[in-house]
Amino acid sequence: MLQQCFAPVALALVTIIQGATAAAPVMGRGQAAPTAAPAGRSPGGPTARSSEWNVAGARTIEDASKKDLQILKGVATAVDRYTRFTIFDDVNASVKDGAVTLTGKVTMPYKSDEIEKRVAGVDGVRAVQNKLTVLPVSTFDDELRFRIARSIYGNSNFWNYAVMPNPPIHIVVENGRVTLTGVVRSDVDRVLARSLATAFGAFSVTNDLKTDAEVQAALEKSE
Repeated sequence: MLQQCFAPVALALVTIIQGATAAAPVMGRGQAAPTAAPAGRSPGGPTARSSEWNVAGARTIEDASKKDLQILKGVATAVDRYTRFTIFDDVNASVKDGAVTLTGKVTMPYKSDEIEKRVAGVDGVRAVQNKLTVLPVSTFDDELRFRIARSIYGNSNFWNYAVMPNPPIHIVVENGRVTLTGVVRSDVDRVLARSLATAFGAFSVTNDLKTDAEVQAALEKSE
């Protein structure tokens, strides 16, 4: 199973590509390699054909992986360009053979529907399974969102983040519990963001922020 992570700006996306197509079996690790054809048997016999199928299967999986990664990038762009996608929403996606599954949390029901429509329009997407959930209405949660956002983006260490078209630190609040998601430049920023988020009486603060280096490493594995 190959896991790939792609997180442009604040949209954390994960694609999982696994298994081989039924029509193109691939020789697994630990399996014996095809043996040479016995004397008197044509190289075009079953052993040679089996080897050819394995090579073709490997190419099929490699091509499918590249297509899914390209779709994933298109999904990221589609969501990031959605004008109602804010720092208080969090969207994740998985792609397998062109089928996209959306997970995460949004603050309003219409966002879930509109994001699904935008993703369905991405080139190469053949199906969308929408598992986005809508965060409950809560005055306490709203207060936490805005106070934490002001604390983080008002800190001089994060001023350069605040002026980005899509600020990369997202603050997801549900029933008084806070989760920080998105991308920061360093582990120092990650620790500081969590520290700033803990000062307002939240029941818990979970830090799911990734660094640029972690995202880049994951991208390089996916190439």
